[in-house]
Parts: sequence; C-alpha cells; structure tokens
Amino acid sequence: MSEPKFTSDEREAARLLFARPFAFIKGCVRIADLPPPDRLEVAFAGRSNVGKSSLINALVGMTQLARTSNTPGRTQELNIFEAADAPLRIVDMPGYGFAKAPEDKVKAWTRLIHSYLTGRPNLRRVYVLIDGRHGPNANDRTVMNELDKAAVSYQVVVTKADKPNHKELEDALKSTREAIAKRPAAHPDLIVTSSETRLGMEDLRAEIRALLEH
Repeated sequence: MSEPKFTSDEREAARLLFARPFAFIKGCVRIADLPPPDRLEVAFAGRSNVGKSSLINALVGMTQLARTSNTPGRTQELNIFEAADAPLRIVDMPGYGFAKAPEDKVKAWTRLIHSYLTGRPNLRRVYVLIDGRHGPNANDRTVMNELDKAAVSYQVVVTKADKPNHKELEDALKSTREAIAKRPAAHPDLIVTSSETRLGMEDLRAEIRALLEH
C-alpha cells in the first residue's frame, strides 16, 4: 500500500487555509482590470456545466461564493476570489464549449483567457475540470493544448464522480489519463471529486497549499 501523498499536518494546514472567509472581489473583462500580481493565483477552467462554481464553493466550504447556474456561459468574466489574510487568490475562468453564447462574445472570452494564461506572472497552476460522467472531449483537449503551448502547469480535476456508475467512472478516468499522458505541462495525478459528497476536497486543498510551499 502506497504512502499517503500528504501528511495529516499538511492536510490540517490546508483545511485552515480554506477555512478563512473567502469573498468575491471583482469580475474582470480585461487584463487591465485584474488585481496586482501580489499573491499566488490558481485558476479553474472547464467546459460549461462541468460543475466549476459548485467545486469552488465546496473547496472553500461555502454555498454561494461562486454563482451556480444551469445556463451555459453564465461565467463571462475572470471572477476573482480572495480571503483578506490568505496568500492565495482563486480565479474562476469563463466556461468553454458553450453553445448558446453569441459568437462575438465567445471570441472575446477566448482572447481574455489566452491573454490571462500567457501573461499572468503569479499564475502557478490551472485546474482543468473534466466531467466524470463523460471524460475529456474535443474542447477539453483544445484547452490542454493551449496550456501546453503556454507552458502553464495544470492538473486535471474530475468532477461529479458521484453521478456515473463504477464502470462509467472508470472508463472516464481511463480516457482522461490517456489524454494527459506525455503532455508536457500536465500534472500526472488526477484529483477525483464530488461537490455534493465532498469527495476529493481534502486532496485538492492540500495540492493547492503545497504550491505555496514551493
């Protein structure tokens, strides 16, 4: 049996980091709107309705920090979340692959995301969310290609792991592992989560806290 990746002390430190009251700071539609790069940033990316807002809420132990919606394309800005005394900033990126948004708006969001990924000096890692019911699709692979080209470190977080049956989840995990194999900027470990059951939240918090140590 392999050793746990994080010690109990590290997990407790991660719990305390995210026990602080995080708040929505602002939504940014231009790079110039972003706060100063004065603390480490982690960003969350994923196709529309992958459960990004629910995951962020579960991560910080709140229910309404990030707005959730069944309407694709609801997140149209880089949404910034901070806790006053935390050395960490959370960035919620616009969902990709949305079908109902106007084309000009999609292009504007795409430009914003590209500028953010390639030009933000304090962005330490992007967490790419993949739906545990389906595995990665073409849009997910395109985003991973972009991150590889920009040499931005990213790690895949599998969401909604409580929804599929065991075989469906295993198939999705297998296809996800195959999708990140040999990708230069991809972290090799998947984090399997459920916002409803809180599965994987300890691991995600610990992974993010570990970034502060290096």
